[in-house]
Amino acid sequence: MRVLVVYYSLYGHVHQLAEAIAEGAREVDGAEVVIRRVPETLSAEVLEKMHAVDAQKAQAQVPIAEVKDLAEADAIVFGTPTRFGNMCGQMRQFLDATGQLWAKGALVGKVGSVFTSAATQHGGQESTILSFHTTLLHHGMVIVGLPYSFAGQTKIDEVTGGSPYGIGTIAGGKGERHPSENELAGARYQGRHVASIAKKLTAG
Repeated sequence: MRVLVVYYSLYGHVHQLAEAIAEGAREVDGAEVVIRRVPETLSAEVLEKMHAVDAQKAQAQVPIAEVKDLAEADAIVFGTPTRFGNMCGQMRQFLDATGQLWAKGALVGKVGSVFTSAATQHGGQESTILSFHTTLLHHGMVIVGLPYSFAGQTKIDEVTGGSPYGIGTIAGGKGERHPSENELAGARYQGRHVASIAKKLTAG
């Protein structure tokens, strides 16, 4: 049972969540977990101007995703930062290349899940995940979120990302905040939950 975590991360926040998602998925017996990042579309010059070069270098060991990787997985967990309440352009471009998979029904019945990062508490985490679900539904995927059995998403004693639609983190306007332990726990929970459901579906 193969779980693919595929993401885009400009400053490393989504990358940290991706690693936690993978960690949780690996706790499920029989799960083979693979992490991939979608291709960058920004030039080296633009990345330097955005002060994102160091964060990109830190992710250099993660292989670049190919469309065929999606077809080879039983469950796919997608990670994207918010861009005005939607997925980032890099993820959109990658998904727009999956037309042949759609034509073949290659993702029908596979588990799909989403996680995200926003600069602020109300920076579009929920709308980004919900709008992402539209693409997964067009591919016939079985959507899995983050149930309230993860009690950490009901915490009110600290600022925290995440919702029933999927875990999220709040990066801060300058990227100064990194995922909290509660958010990382939510990511591990979501990864474990996705892998558990995928295991049941593949066994059936």
